[in-house]
Amino acid sequence: MDCDQTELFWENVVARDKGADGRFVFAVLTTGIYCRPSCPARRPLRDHVRFFADGDAARADGFRPCLRCRPDEAGRDAEAVEAALRMMGDDAPSLSDLAEATGYSPSHFQRIFKRATGLSPAAYARARRIERAGQALGGQASGGQSVTEAIYAAGFGGPSTFYRNAKERMGMTPSAWAKGGEGVIIHWAVMPTTLGAMLVAATDRGICRLAFGVGVEDLRALFPKAELVEGGEAFKTLFARVLSAVEAPGDASGIPLDVRGTAFQEAVWAALRQIPAGETRSYAELAAAIGRPAACRAAGSANGANRVAVLIPCHRVIRGDGALGGYAWGEGLKKELLAREGVQTKE
Repeated sequence: MDCDQTELFWENVVARDKGADGRFVFAVLTTGIYCRPSCPARRPLRDHVRFFADGDAARADGFRPCLRCRPDEAGRDAEAVEAALRMMGDDAPSLSDLAEATGYSPSHFQRIFKRATGLSPAAYARARRIERAGQALGGQASGGQSVTEAIYAAGFGGPSTFYRNAKERMGMTPSAWAKGGEGVIIHWAVMPTTLGAMLVAATDRGICRLAFGVGVEDLRALFPKAELVEGGEAFKTLFARVLSAVEAPGDASGIPLDVRGTAFQEAVWAALRQIPAGETRSYAELAAAIGRPAACRAAGSANGANRVAVLIPCHRVIRGDGALGGYAWGEGLKKELLAREGVQTKE
């Protein structure tokens, strides 16, 4: 392992980063024990720590596994989540079926699955069904399945079940979804900030767009059939909260969002919202955090598909070598956002 990599691993250990579990283990020279990065035990001195690719390598060098964090189970957890995701490809197995297939108790499996994907197995399965129905409904207008056929084909028991789930997730009816957002009212404003002009827009469920240097034409491109309303007394407080969160980026978890994507994208966005202010993750770490370590490129694409800047903090994802990487609104803005959080980046 090179020096930069071991220092990144040490940062994961100091942060007790659960997203790094299964990627490596660290061993403590003074105790002869190796642990997973998120181990809750007191942190040793840096000079007393060595890193290994896995438990096999640590044991071969004479170390024994920690009885508190059980590091050899971290890789098993990741494999269990991967197996469950494969089982959930087109079906919706019950939690007990998933747990039995992976060798865990239902409660423990639910915890590791939610930690990895940001969603419970049931919520993930619902998101997948809605995603499939949305794809079918998208083709409905051009001669594809009827709305009812698409709902049943996606695995829902009937239109009422789909309506309830879709409304909770999207804030619009299935017919509005099939018609590209027709009938949805979006309130918007362009607000001056110290980062430049900011477009913010919201439905009655939450913020659906936050972007820099663009105007209402951006909304028209994204939501061509929605009714766009500038301002709105009821949205003043919400927009003011957004402005404060942008000027001093930190924890914006209390601001409601109305965002839509595939199940994978939403898992990535949920993982982004779990990155604390002042910390960054690489694209590989982001993929690992949702239990899909091999999906680094897809995680990067989902990161780039984020429509709500800052509130879903995609600016906290940088390249593995510490360089900024790309940003939809320019690397200068990304660097400034990170600087306001106390993060020093490479030139």
